[in-house]
Amino acid sequence: MAVKTPVEVINDAVEAGARKAALTNGNFLKLSVLAILAGIYISMGGVLSLIIGFGFPEITAANPSLQRMLSGFMFPIGLILVVILGAELFTGNNAMLIPSYLARRHSFFTVIKNWVLVYFGNLVGALFFTYLLVYMCGLTSADPYHSAIIKVAETKVLSMSWLTVFLKGIGANWFVCLAVWLAMSGRSLMGKMLGCWLPVMAFVALGYEHSIANMFFIPLGMMEGADITLTQAIVNNFIPATLGNIAGGAIFVGGIYSYINLQRDK
Repeated sequence: MAVKTPVEVINDAVEAGARKAALTNGNFLKLSVLAILAGIYISMGGVLSLIIGFGFPEITAANPSLQRMLSGFMFPIGLILVVILGAELFTGNNAMLIPSYLARRHSFFTVIKNWVLVYFGNLVGALFFTYLLVYMCGLTSADPYHSAIIKVAETKVLSMSWLTVFLKGIGANWFVCLAVWLAMSGRSLMGKMLGCWLPVMAFVALGYEHSIANMFFIPLGMMEGADITLTQAIVNNFIPATLGNIAGGAIFVGGIYSYINLQRDK
């Protein structure tokens, strides 16, 4: 059979979530390293999407969807690395820990503990990569990348209402966690990579808000001179995007597919 059934996928999700829970309660150092790696991997996707997506301004100026498509094509490398190589990504874990919790494999406190620890680990990894391997290397010091990342950061922080960012956060992680689910259904490397790639490309092209990706885009924009403050970044984007991501992953993927497919003992 080319792909796993939905029931097989939810059973795999239960086991994966239980392993994440055990790691959360048993090995803080390993969890931290895996979370830092995930932040780095997502930032790798971010810089690639920036360099390729905004690298043809003369062409994309007259074809705005082309820039979104090019960025969308490049960004999924981050999630592919997380899923295939193994790392702890906050947004993916928003969905992954719900089936195992509903199967009574661990407490809800463990879910929250994992989310908090992984979120800040992702932040450390994203800032490490963004500062040392993007900003300090001068990858975005010249136009069109310099102007592009400033505009991206200011747009994310200053141009949308709190509710809009929250709703876009739901959309982003709905797509991302569907990508994780598709990857789990695949039985081959290429199948898993394709499962990651299609939904992630879609969320980038649609302009949704992914909190961990924004740990790359917004800080880099600030480093390059974006006219935004740390408080504005946190209040206007990171908080609503993060809450939206939790809802998109935990409710619309982890929760719904657990309700549909999880076989509970009577």
